[in-house]
Amino acid sequence: MIKLVALYKKPADAAAFDKHYFDIHAPLANKMPGLRKVEISKVIGAPQGESNFHLIAELYFDDLDVLKAAMSSPEGKAAAKDLMSFAGEVVSMHFAQVEKVPSPIS
Repeated sequence: MIKLVALYKKPADAAAFDKHYFDIHAPLANKMPGLRKVEISKVIGAPQGESNFHLIAELYFDDLDVLKAAMSSPEGKAAAKDLMSFAGEVVSMHFAQVEKVPSPIS
């Protein structure tokens, strides 16, 4: 499994960002073909205290080819266009391979 990870730095207006993200952007991204799972995490801090990140979005796909096809689809292009319109200055995007790690609980 592969995922598209979007890291969002703290925006100037977090309330306006969240409203656009959850009301407009997330529904667009959820329409991408081949999308298996979405996890959105709100960053609440860091081991050193304050974090400069606001949100982490993880979009899961079967493999890299499916992810790339989703990004090239009309739905993926619409989500990307929207993303750049409100978060282009605060987002960084990454592809990540999901690895299996033994559970600490036995």
